[in-house]
Amino acid sequence: MTDDDKENLDKIIQKYEGKEGFLIQLLLDLQSELHWISQEAIKELSLKLKIPVSRIFRVASFYKAMNLSPVGRHSICVCMGTACQVRGAQRLLDATESKLGIKSGQTTPDHSFTLNRVNCLGCCAIGPVMIVDDDYHGRVDSKKAKLLLGQLASDS
Repeated sequence: MTDDDKENLDKIIQKYEGKEGFLIQLLLDLQSELHWISQEAIKELSLKLKIPVSRIFRVASFYKAMNLSPVGRHSICVCMGTACQVRGAQRLLDATESKLGIKSGQTTPDHSFTLNRVNCLGCCAIGPVMIVDDDYHGRVDSKKAKLLLGQLASDS
């Protein structure tokens, strides 16, 4: 962890001083700040909060929303639910993997993008669906996906 990261961690810890049952929210705040939760951050938390590393790791690894490995600045999710599959989700995923040069579950080497496939987003009527950061995009084909990713790359 950098000195800035440690300083940010201290600020987050101060926010929860004197409160109980804060560990999950503290970890989410930490992840929001650093984009992931490193082993070094877990050790630092353990020392400062006097909570065993094993307990912090158990909580962080239980929740899918918490990342224990580096993620990209931009998150891309492709829905692979049945309705999206029927409408071309596999072609969409293949095109996205090709454009980014990574497979689902991976992060680009420059940490710009993390790509994930999800089982269902509940947006069946507008499938195939892709989430880019927090924005849902429906009826996405390979061309639209490449355009969206190109716009993000030029913004970064």
